[in-house]
Amino acid sequence: MHARQGDWLVIKGPIVGKTDQRGLIIEVRSPDGSPPYVVRWIQDDHVSTVFPGPDAVIVTEADQNAADEAQRARLLAVQEAIATRHKP
Repeated sequence: MHARQGDWLVIKGPIVGKTDQRGLIIEVRSPDGSPPYVVRWIQDDHVSTVFPGPDAVIVTEADQNAADEAQRARLLAVQEAIATRHKP
């Protein structure tokens, strides 16, 4: 596993219905990008040093930005569909 500052660490939920934990990697301690990582968790803004396990994935900043933009586009499409459907 290799990461850079600005990437996201996502730890998959251990059971169905449990949400993933997501945090911004604010520091990579190793010059080759391997763990440990200093992560700021979005749920509570807590900062911790993490040695990720096999249930974790790294999402690049660009991939996260693309996913966020796609989600915004879906939300706008739904809002547009609702607004169009309810016009008199």
